[in-house]
Amino acid sequence: MNKKNLLTKDGYNQLVEQLEELKKKQDHLIGQIEDVAQPDESGEDGLATQLKEELEVTNNNIDEIEEALETSEIISDKINCNIIQVGSKVKIKTSANTKEFHIVNHLESDPTTNKISDQSPLGKALMGKKVNDQIEVEAPAGKIIYKVVSIG
Repeated sequence: MNKKNLLTKDGYNQLVEQLEELKKKQDHLIGQIEDVAQPDESGEDGLATQLKEELEVTNNNIDEIEEALETSEIISDKINCNIIQVGSKVKIKTSANTKEFHIVNHLESDPTTNKISDQSPLGKALMGKKVNDQIEVEAPAGKIIYKVVSIG
């Protein structure tokens, strides 16, 4: 039995959109391969080979997203604000500064928008913690100590 992927509603919708785009790309690639295929010649040109490789990657991505959607569960917007879990918005601070993160499934993580995976080192360390808990995380610069300021 596969483990459930806990996704936010936005994350689920993004995966559905990605799947639609990949299926369009798949159809386009199949059309291109048919256009460049040369049934009379024994050899295959480089373009056809490249397109087939790209189609294989696209097919693998489609399979991965379809499986993720089949095994996903959308988490409620009303999450427990007493303990950090997937879907929590967390404010943490170090001695130098304060940062805010949204803990999400690895399928929807995006560090550029402060959405960190529950499987990342910081995400793993935060899971199950409460306000005022302290955690230590190994970083390239050394150990960093964070304090949980708020959970939303």
